[in-house]
Amino acid sequence: MSDKSRRPKIILEPDQRKQLVNIQRRMLLRGGLTLGAVSMLTGCNLQDGDEVDKVLWAMSRWNDRVQGWLFSGQKLAQTYRADQITTPFRFNAYYPEYNVPEIDIPNYRLEVSGLVQKKASWTLEQLQRLPQESQITRLICIEGWSAIGQWKGVPLKTFLQHVGADLTAKYVGFKCDDRYYSSIDMATALHPQTILALDFGGKPLPPDFGYPLRLRMPTKLGFKNAKHIGAIFVTNENPGGYWEDQGYNWFSGI
Repeated sequence: MSDKSRRPKIILEPDQRKQLVNIQRRMLLRGGLTLGAVSMLTGCNLQDGDEVDKVLWAMSRWNDRVQGWLFSGQKLAQTYRADQITTPFRFNAYYPEYNVPEIDIPNYRLEVSGLVQKKASWTLEQLQRLPQESQITRLICIEGWSAIGQWKGVPLKTFLQHVGADLTAKYVGFKCDDRYYSSIDMATALHPQTILALDFGGKPLPPDFGYPLRLRMPTKLGFKNAKHIGAIFVTNENPGGYWEDQGYNWFSGI
């Protein structure tokens, strides 16, 4: 047996993984920039962590714009057969499973605000009466795993039309009952596969997977699919997101 095979597997805690990612990003920037590129960063000292972060942030925003230009509002993500569904489906959140929020379903209300004409809140019953679409698609996690699941819910485009949203606005934001938050571009919000999911696997959305309402869009990485949504708003100012504000790419298209 080789020395390599005898090495114990190193298991990192979430905070350790985050620190490792930050270190790798810094090393990539410091090692990858040419002298010509550095000269373009007027007054930027690559030994200064704050300056490196500023450069990384600018590069990420540029990446967002490129992905936005390339994104097709009509190109569909791959769909799958029922016999290809992943069982069991994996739980994933920024907290352990025992911290899934408890939500008072009978009194649940979805708040609506921003650039919309109708700002009244919505009950689950009202949402369920809207036209719904079903999809079997793959959720791809930034951590390197993926799973195929079946979701059913209201196309986000349909919901935005019902509340009189300004569809020329730039962003749609989401505030969640587990203190998570995220946002997407309007083109993705209007994509035919972007839905406000109410069901998972043919049953009402369970707590572990985002009850009573979650965002499902197979054109984005998993962390963009906000769960336990309590509020939706339309805006022209980028609202960022829980992970995006910590350095993850905002657009994060697939």
